[in-house]
Amino acid sequence: MATPGKPLYDGVLNYCTRCCMPETLEGVSFDELGICTACRSSEDKMHIDWAAREQELRKLLAFHKSRSGSNYDCIAPISGGKDSTFQLHVLVKRYGMKPLAVTFNHNWYTQTGLDNLHNALETFQVDHIMFTPHRSLINALAKKSLPMIGDACWHCHMGVGAFPLQIAVKFKIPLLIWGESLSENDGRATYFEGVTRYDRDYFTKVSARVEADGMVDETITPKDIHPFQLPSVEEIERAGVVGIHLGDYMFWDDERQMEFVKRVYGWREDVVEGTYKGYKSVECIMAGVHDYAKFIKRGFGRGSDHASADARAGLLTREEAFELAKRADSARPRALDYYLQITGMTEREFIDTLVALRQGKAKALPTDYTTKNPSDATRPLRPAIVERLERGGG
Repeated sequence: MATPGKPLYDGVLNYCTRCCMPETLEGVSFDELGICTACRSSEDKMHIDWAAREQELRKLLAFHKSRSGSNYDCIAPISGGKDSTFQLHVLVKRYGMKPLAVTFNHNWYTQTGLDNLHNALETFQVDHIMFTPHRSLINALAKKSLPMIGDACWHCHMGVGAFPLQIAVKFKIPLLIWGESLSENDGRATYFEGVTRYDRDYFTKVSARVEADGMVDETITPKDIHPFQLPSVEEIERAGVVGIHLGDYMFWDDERQMEFVKRVYGWREDVVEGTYKGYKSVECIMAGVHDYAKFIKRGFGRGSDHASADARAGLLTREEAFELAKRADSARPRALDYYLQITGMTEREFIDTLVALRQGKAKALPTDYTTKNPSDATRPLRPAIVERLERGGG
């Protein structure tokens, strides 16, 4: 057991001197004071002329609105998370835009997530397109995803990148507007450098890692992965696609925005596995599995991400943050049972697959984790509905 107020792997990994981020965070660098990229980005954020950036945003939106004619002014990729509601609030209420809302359905929705999504669509009265891949394909991709990219979520990473681009090209809507910037809490970018600019391959670079063709095998056909294909470079250029994150143009404050959308629009939190906060990835039952995989592979999970953000914001001391992070990161998620069911993997195979992907100092991390016999306690909304109907429920 780690010393109270100290990191879980104190003496094994090096940590940022201000927050809880270890050296195993992808792309992280520490300066001469031992301060990590995300903390430096957080400092940069305080010195940015946000009023000037807001003027840039206003001009950009006005430009695209003036050219859209009778078409939509922009695409708003949304999921039902708190950023989705805030995106639509900014676009519709503040700037008078007419967005087409687009959702790639990972098909692991929670009831709360789907309620929040429909609440946003009704509240802001926006047109909406949702694409949902079928269950057996998702199960096959989830199994293949783990050894290839180190988490179960390739179909979601790639789908949220590819589907909005397909719609942009097909409907000739060049402007895509996302919410939070990668610069906010990631080790790979700051507000001035790194992977911050959106392009065709943005989601392949930051999360999916593997293009759609790389998932084809004896069970997954080219037809199966067609919905995950990116438009060609020529198609993107012909459509004039431009993508932005609102977080690069306005001061982004997760906590205040979450309180705002709850108070004004009735957006709801819920229990989210892998963290002590109830609003990040509330729409997905598998968020805990994603973050537990990161914990096994890199020695930290989303609990550390959130505790670090709170330490930077002055909401927690670094010692308090380590205590919260340790409890959240190391907790075995109930949804892991569902992942093992749909993939046929044993829990030992799940762990060993991730241990084999460790790099650098992560190779010194332990390999023993709590295991248990699978149950069927946590399931996505749609299979749960089907099972209820099969039982004759109303």
